[in-house]
Amino acid sequence: MWVAARRTPRPDWVIARRVTLGHRIADLRRGAGLSQEQLGNLAGMDRRSIQRYENARRDPAYSDLLLIAQALRVHVTDLLV
Repeated sequence: MWVAARRTPRPDWVIARRVTLGHRIADLRRGAGLSQEQLGNLAGMDRRSIQRYENARRDPAYSDLLLIAQALRVHVTDLLV
């Protein structure tokens, strides 16, 4: 599926929330004693995707957030707080 490139940069507050989300995923993953590889396996996705989300390099799809939350045994809203 082809998606047009974004014409305007994302506002700073959006980038800040992406960074916060990435930190939250990393903190919960470490608290569960999981590596990025292990979390990726549990969530059914590649380790690189987990890495990109944690480092705020990519916006996760809602479905990916649901899978990550399930793998971490938390509610999806716990990722967004």
